[in-house]
Amino acid sequence: MTTDAASQRVSDVPTLWKIASHFYTDAVADMAIHPGVRDQLHEPQRILNTSFPVKMDDGSVRMMRGYRVHHNIVRGPAKGGIRYTPGLTLEDVQGLAMLMTWKTAVMGLPFGGAKGGVACDPGQLSRDELERITRRYTLEIIPLLGPERDIPAPDLGTDEHVMAWIMDTYSLIKGYAVPAVVTGKPVAVGGSRGRRRATGRGVVFVVRALAEREGLDMRGARVAIHGFGKVGSTVAYLCYHVLGAHVVAVCDSRGGAYNPEGLDVIELLKYKAETGQVTGFPHSTPISPEEVLTVACDVLIPASVERVITAHNVDQVQARVIVEAANAPVTPEADHVLWDRGVIIVPDVLANAGGVTVSYFEWVQDLQSFFWSEEEVTQQLRTAMGRAFGRMYALAAEANISLRRAAYRLAIDRVATAYELRGFYP
Repeated sequence: MTTDAASQRVSDVPTLWKIASHFYTDAVADMAIHPGVRDQLHEPQRILNTSFPVKMDDGSVRMMRGYRVHHNIVRGPAKGGIRYTPGLTLEDVQGLAMLMTWKTAVMGLPFGGAKGGVACDPGQLSRDELERITRRYTLEIIPLLGPERDIPAPDLGTDEHVMAWIMDTYSLIKGYAVPAVVTGKPVAVGGSRGRRRATGRGVVFVVRALAEREGLDMRGARVAIHGFGKVGSTVAYLCYHVLGAHVVAVCDSRGGAYNPEGLDVIELLKYKAETGQVTGFPHSTPISPEEVLTVACDVLIPASVERVITAHNVDQVQARVIVEAANAPVTPEADHVLWDRGVIIVPDVLANAGGVTVSYFEWVQDLQSFFWSEEEVTQQLRTAMGRAFGRMYALAAEANISLRRAAYRLAIDRVATAYELRGFYP
């Protein structure tokens, strides 16, 4: 592919704000919602856009760009992750914040939607530099933060240690420990057991629920997973070890591994831990991350980043079911094509909601200073995911609409109802 052609393909892919806006507009078009509420639900409620200096290890000072967006907080405190990625834009953060509003609402959690982040590459930063960036970013957004106001969590490029730094910075300003200001923390400072693998577990609960309703026997079913990080590796392990599926293809940022007869995921996890990659795994064929999306399989699980299935590759996708473990992995144009072909898509706002659901459990535990076992957390997650999936699936069947539109309708109706009940002030 020429450079010009590659640039054209990138420019054709919509921003995350445009993706979220499209799915919202599509779902709300035939809903009986007051026009003022409909317009309000589309626009971000609050945007913080900041630039700040950070001292690097070599003594230089680098200006960083950060964001925090509250899309909607009518149902409760703002909830959403903080990501550190190169080239992060305000449009990306706005789109992800809107998705969080629908995610918390479709799960019935008492939260609104938010997102934030810093435009940086954590892979090129030392641990000390990451800590300085995090603490300074926290000071910039601290007017928004609080257990009753805005509760961040990890996202791409951040982890439990970043959350610990945010909690510590906020607590130092307050003068006492405030563990409930963030979720996804280490257990030693108020984190919840079961939080780290909650997103992946939630995805597999959804896969099993869909398979039961659609008559898909997961034992021996072919599964391809795009992404092999915290979420993708958990999904792969549970699909292989619990559901008995054949995981035929996986990939990370470096490349992929493919075996049409199925990969030994237990050994693959060991190989990844030893080598840092999945490419070269014995008894597999190396393939590119792009090829993982188009291998012959029954279930495709995008678990890496957004916008990986687009108008440019959707015709090559062979899966009959797609479960969106990542945020916005399918663009609107590709979504339309797949719907016309009869491909079932479980949307991100429900499929990957296991993380925010257990974040809710963590917040509750912190507020009460009463902590649950991992078994209790997992059981509560299973119940919550099953309940939300059942409502979405029933509405889709009743109205003859896609699972995505059904999830959005449920979420939008809950947020709109909260507006109507609370009223407008003044």
